[in-house]
Amino acid sequence: MPSWLIFAILSAVFAALTAIFAKAGLKDINSDLAMAIRTVIILFIAWGIVFFRGYTSQISSLTKNNWIFLILSAVATGLSWIFYFRALQVGKVAAVSAIDKGSIVLTVLLAFVFLKEPITLKTAIAITLIAAGMLIMAIK
Repeated sequence: MPSWLIFAILSAVFAALTAIFAKAGLKDINSDLAMAIRTVIILFIAWGIVFFRGYTSQISSLTKNNWIFLILSAVATGLSWIFYFRALQVGKVAAVSAIDKGSIVLTVLLAFVFLKEPITLKTAIAITLIAAGMLIMAIK
C-alpha cells in the first residue's frame, strides 16, 4: 500500500474523530471560542513536530510564492474552521460532515481550472456521486 494512501486513510479517520469530538466539546460554549482553543493546541503540536524533526532551518529558504500561498491557505483554513464549528454547533454531525466533504467536489473542479489536473471519467463519476450524497444528506 503506498504511503500516501495510508496517510489519506489516517486523515479520514482523524477527520471523523474531529467532528465527533468537536460536537461533544461544543456543548454550552461558543463555537468561536472552541475553534480558538483547538487552533492553539494545533499550533503547539505543529511547531513541536517542526522543532523535533529539525525543520526550522528550512524557514529561510521559503520563497515569496511559498509565503503568499501558505498565508492564503491559512486564511482559507481558518474561515473553513470557523464555519465548520458553527455548523457543528447548530446542526447534526452527519449532515454537516457530508456537506463539508462537498469540498472534494470543489477541490477537483478548482484543481482542474487552476492546476490543470485532468478530470477522468472515473473522477467525474466519483465527484457526481459525492455531490449527490451530499445533497441527500442535506435534505431534511
